[in-house]
Formats: sequence, C-alpha cells, structure tokens
Amino acid sequence: MILMVQKKKIPQFKRPNYGRSSCSSIKGNWRKPRGIDNKKRIHKKFMGCSPAVGYRQDNRIRYMHPSGMHELLVENMAELANAKNVLIRISGRVGGKLKAKLLAKAGAMNLRVLNPDS
Repeated sequence: MILMVQKKKIPQFKRPNYGRSSCSSIKGNWRKPRGIDNKKRIHKKFMGCSPAVGYRQDNRIRYMHPSGMHELLVENMAELANAKNVLIRISGRVGGKLKAKLLAKAGAMNLRVLNPDS
C-alpha cells in the first residue's frame, strides 16, 4: 500500500550564529537557545527557524521509508514470520549466522531487506 501524501519541506535548524565566520567553533547541530539576550530564543526572523510542532509530518506517512512502505525492524525469526507488505531492516545486534537465516527466509517470503550486506 503506497500512499501518495507528499512530505513537508522542513528547513535545516541551525544553531544561532552558525556560519558567521570560517574559523568559528560553532557546530551546525541544533541546541536550544537559552541566553537572556539570544535573538533566536525570542524568534527574530533574521536568525532563522526553530523546531516547532507545525513542522511534524502527517500521521499517515510518519516513520515510512522513502519508497512509501512501512519498515519493520527484525531481531529474530518470530518477528519475521508475521511480516506482510513491509520492508525488513535487520537489527545490528543480530550475528552473522542468524542474519543469513533471516535473509534466506525473507527471500522465500518475497520481502525486501534494506540492509542485506551491512
């Protein structure tokens, strides 16, 4: 079942003063502004966007793979047994022997595995 709901465009949320100079030590990853005079905290428009509830994706497409199908994280054979119309992602905690069995079973069930070689 592929839904034709378009994803919202979400801006990149950067830290205040990110990119102001080339030798700056400010990284681009988001941190909440907390200073009393911080322009980003008081939502000055020139400082850029801050994360808010309105940027959340539609409920129907949240947690979906970009192909339009839901993903299922699998750690054992029992979880794979009742999987239908989903994409399979094998957990990183699974060892090599079990992963080979899971890949064989997913192939027999005509399920697509997103990380077969990692």
